[in-house]
Amino acid sequence: MQASYSIGRAARLLGVSPDTVRRWADAGRIPTRRDEAGKRIVEGTDLAAFSVALAAEGSGEEAAYTSARNAFPGIITAVKLGDVAAQVEIQAGPHRLVSLLTREAVEELGLAVGMEAVARVKATNVHIDRA
Repeated sequence: MQASYSIGRAARLLGVSPDTVRRWADAGRIPTRRDEAGKRIVEGTDLAAFSVALAAEGSGEEAAYTSARNAFPGIITAVKLGDVAAQVEIQAGPHRLVSLLTREAVEELGLAVGMEAVARVKATNVHIDRA
């Protein structure tokens, strides 16, 4: 059985507002159809393809030279400094990422609450749970 998503759920998965998804649908950027109740839905395969295309569009900025492919642009929501270590929280769309790094690194980067930042994740082990 193929998954399908409401406009609201698709918006949460894409990290945008439902109005943005509706505008994209109205402009023909993302295909939708109406369910039995007349509500717009997006097929899972269409949403997956669109999310890949959207990510490929990028922000128009030059990509950083890195081997970490999982980039989460967002805003810093907390910085907790210890004597040696620090904890930085980033809200990237619906994702909250927490990074532990040295205090020196936080100070060198000038990280502070309210700044834009990109969390790059590189892991040797990734678990996927079915939603």
